[in-house]
Amino acid sequence: MAEFRKILIANRGEIAIRVMRAANELGKRTVAVFAEEDKLSLHRFKADEAYRIGEGLGPVAAYLSIDEIIRVAKLSGADAIHPGYGLLSENPDFVDACVANGITLIGPKAETMRALGDKASARRVAMEAGVPVIPATDVLGEDMDKIRAEAAEVGYPLMLKASWGGGGRGMRPVYSEKELAEKVMEGRARRKPHSAMARAIWRR
Repeated sequence: MAEFRKILIANRGEIAIRVMRAANELGKRTVAVFAEEDKLSLHRFKADEAYRIGEGLGPVAAYLSIDEIIRVAKLSGADAIHPGYGLLSENPDFVDACVANGITLIGPKAETMRALGDKASARRVAMEAGVPVIPATDVLGEDMDKIRAEAAEVGYPLMLKASWGGGGRGMRPVYSEKELAEKVMEGRARRKPHSAMARAIWRR
């Protein structure tokens, strides 16, 4: 694989500036992207080149637009993209788009993201690799009686955890069986419509 020369940073603010600093130390040229609301942001001026993205989109949607990031990468001649963290950094579809357009994504492969993005799948990967894991169920179904049986097998107290998502927002402690149904329904009611917030039970 040929060594890349120009890196587009698909992020903003301090995150983008840190990546640019590292790229400069390696002798690489850098490309910044910025939403209209970030037109005076410092990361725009720290890069060798900067391009506006997301016309007609909100500030977050602009940085989440795979089509826009790929468009600027091709327009600027960037042969690599660094996603920073957050935004598109854990999106396997973004990796696929980079590969399809002959652009190197500085980060994990799409299949790695897909395997580890779902916590239930990540747990299976760990087990197959011989990594010790705590007692847990697989992704929960809809049968409440079965969920109660699985919870009893794990043992109380336990933690109800979203298989997708992060930041601890999907975690709910359950101290006894009488709380279980309410916690499961509460967790499912608060899930984002576009995400598969199936739940798994973990021993605390």
